Amino acid sequence: MLAVLLLVLLGLNVCIGSVSVPFSDVLKNFAGQDIGETERNILMQIRLPRALAAAILGGALGLSGYLLQTFFHNPIAGPFVLGISSGAKLVVALVMVFFLGNSVRVSSAALILAAFVGAFLSMGFVLLMSRAVDKMSMLIVSGVMIGYIGSAVTDFVVTFAEDADIVNLHNWSKGSFSGISWENVYVMAVVVLAASVLVFFLAKPIGAFQMGEGYAKTMGVNVGRLKVELVLLSSILAACITAFAGPVSFVGIAVPHLVKQLFGTAKPIVMIPACFLGGGTFCLFCDLLARTIFAPTELSISTVTAVFGAPVVIVVLLRRKSGER
Repeated sequence: MLAVLLLVLLGLNVCIGSVSVPFSDVLKNFAGQDIGETERNILMQIRLPRALAAAILGGALGLSGYLLQTFFHNPIAGPFVLGISSGAKLVVALVMVFFLGNSVRVSSAALILAAFVGAFLSMGFVLLMSRAVDKMSMLIVSGVMIGYIGSAVTDFVVTFAEDADIVNLHNWSKGSFSGISWENVYVMAVVVLAASVLVFFLAKPIGAFQMGEGYAKTMGVNVGRLKVELVLLSSILAACITAFAGPVSFVGIAVPHLVKQLFGTAKPIVMIPACFLGGGTFCLFCDLLARTIFAPTELSISTVTAVFGAPVVIVVLLRRKSGER
C-alpha cells in the first residue's frame, strides 16, 4: 500500500504545478514521443529530479529517525531534534560559502562528505552528553541547543555573504527540494540505497537490541559494534538529505510512529522498509503542498512537514505521559 501510494504521489508531483503536464504526455515522453520542448524540459529537468529526490531523501530521513529512536530508546529522538541536521547544515554552508566565494563548483560527493562530518560531530557531542546526563529529557534539550547554535552560526555566515549565489543559500538553509539536478539524484540514490540495504541486513541484531542490551548479548550480538553501525548509518542518511535539501523537520520523528501504528508492529524486518517508503511518501505529499498551496509562492519543506509532524510528536508525548501515570 505504501509503495503504491508513493508511486501515485510521484506521478502527482510530476504532473501538478504552475504548468500542468497531463499524465498522458508523461507516458508519451517516456515512450520516446514528442510532447514539446517546454513540457519536456519542465518534466525532465525540474519536476522529475525533484520528485525523485523527495522520495529518496524522505526515505532516508524516515529510516534515520528510526535508527536514532532505536539507539537512544527514545520515541522523540530524530536527526532534527538532536541537532544532527543543524550540525550537518553548518559544515555544508561553510564549505559552500568557501568554494562559491572562490568561484569553485562544489560536487555532490563533497556536499555529502561535508554534511557527514557535521552530522558526525553533532552526534559525537550528543553521545558525550548522553554519558553526562541521567535523564533522556536533558539529552533532548542538549540536542535542541546544538541545533539552535548550528542554525545561528549558519544564518550568520549566509547573511553576511556578499555573493548573490551565496545569499540564495537562505532557501536551502530553511529546507527545500528545489534546484535538484540529475547528478544530485544519482549520487543520493547510490548513497541512500547502499546505506538502506546495510540497515536491512542489521534487522535481526536491531530486533534483539530493542529487547535490551543484556538480551542482545545473550543472543550473540556484538552490542558495541552494533551501536557504532547505528551511529554511522543514521549519520550518513541524515547527512545526505541535509547536503541536498537542507534541514527537514519532524519527518524523522513522525514517520516511524505513523508506520508503527499502521502496521501494528515494531519488528525491524517490517519497520525498516516501511519507514523508508513512509518517509518518501510523507515528503512527496508535503513537497506537493509546499509547491502548490500558495503558488506561485513556494513554502519551505520544513514549514509543511512541521504542520503534519509536530502533532504526531505531541500525541506521542501525551501517550507516554499517560502511560507513566
